[in-house]
Amino acid sequence: MSDIDRTPPKVHLHINGERLEAGAGGFYDHISPVTGQVDAQIPLADKQEVDAAVDAAHQAYQSWRKVAPAARRAMLHKLADLLDENAVEFARLGALDNGTPVTIGTPFAATCSEWTRYYAGWADKIQGDLTGNPVCDGELGYTLAQPYGVVGIIITWNGPLISLAMKIPAAVAAGNTVVVKPSELTPFAGELFMDLVEEAGFPPGVINLLPGTAEAGAQLVTHPLVKKVSFTGGPVTATRILQSCAETMKPAVLELGGKSANIVFDDADLDSACAIATTFSLSLLTGQGCAYATRLLVQDTVHDEVVARVKAIAESIAIGDPFDPAVFTGPVVNEAALTRILGVIEKAEADGATLITGGERIGGELADGYYIQPTVFTDVDPDSDLAQNEVFGPVLAIFKFSTEEEALAIANNTRYGLSSYVQTKDLNRATRLAAELDAGETLVNGAQNLKIGRPFGGFGLSGMGKEGGRQGIEEFLRVKAVGIAMSV
Repeated sequence: MSDIDRTPPKVHLHINGERLEAGAGGFYDHISPVTGQVDAQIPLADKQEVDAAVDAAHQAYQSWRKVAPAARRAMLHKLADLLDENAVEFARLGALDNGTPVTIGTPFAATCSEWTRYYAGWADKIQGDLTGNPVCDGELGYTLAQPYGVVGIIITWNGPLISLAMKIPAAVAAGNTVVVKPSELTPFAGELFMDLVEEAGFPPGVINLLPGTAEAGAQLVTHPLVKKVSFTGGPVTATRILQSCAETMKPAVLELGGKSANIVFDDADLDSACAIATTFSLSLLTGQGCAYATRLLVQDTVHDEVVARVKAIAESIAIGDPFDPAVFTGPVVNEAALTRILGVIEKAEADGATLITGGERIGGELADGYYIQPTVFTDVDPDSDLAQNEVFGPVLAIFKFSTEEEALAIANNTRYGLSSYVQTKDLNRATRLAAELDAGETLVNGAQNLKIGRPFGGFGLSGMGKEGGRQGIEEFLRVKAVGIAMSV
């Protein structure tokens, strides 16, 4: 057993630079996914705290939008430095939040600091365009790229720190202020993040964070002073958000789920392809990631070899206590997730898929936690529930194909369109598929996921809008056109 401190920090509602120990929403019993026991009580905001936070953010916006871009840049760089300095503590908090192993929690913090630095660099590069020539048109025309005002941010539980880093730095670099509602399932990383926001010198009210009830989330979305919504989560909640936003034509950026295809051709580097296929579906975050390649499409000539390799890798995954530095995979987030995923596995077997490995809850010394064996199916019907619906757990479905056209048809047979993956040494083939795959991104031969300078966001049921790259800051800017008639 690791000797890392397992004491959760005290969680607060962070409104206008103040820390509130309680809210009108009562308290939530946080249950450790490792032990199945309550380890902390989380204060929850209700409508009145959301109103207070939005009002504070609106007041802060009046001055924040006029802060020199270089000053916003400096604060973000300071925040990035602090994220780096606290990487080990963020890893500890990730293990407490949702069972993310400390082994991968530390590099996750480094990724978050890089997202913060990237958007710090954009703060002083926001500019408009010249649209009219006074000599030829008799008019001086130009555009202004301006912040919206208060942005309401709602994030989910699987990667709370990276979700904060993907949204907040871009929003505040553009001159907006934010009110963030994190999931009550994962409150601890946000608590430290807000400590660092204060230490970095952000004025009160610029960044507010408050776990809250479902009613609090609805209040944040519909509040008239919230001018845009940024949401990470599932399509059911996203639909309700869009319905609420439609009443006032409020814009929203939605980063939702995925059912990503990973296409392995017979000329691929199978060592790399099989490692990627298994790690990014069964091991990393215990399969609880929206962009993970949970559908593995394998060319028939190497199908049996790939299945054997994936099975061997899956059965070698080190599963256990997330505080143990030797462990790479922890539990799923809670008992509800455990029950749901086991139900998916049972349904897949009933539908005729062949279980290659896994499929059960892990017992023994891990029996009190929410641990599931890494699970692999073959002979999966492309139209089955397992093929069509996001599992958000350590379950991989393998399909066989013969031709490039067949692989493309299977890959695009989904309502989702977040990510796609191709493994081949034929770059002509890779670029052909990248153009035809109906997904927001295509990553070839192990290209890095969530590369900061590249826009991330899906099509279809995977959402709308982008995070990352230039497009990521443009999501938090609206364009105003100006025309000035010039005297001749």
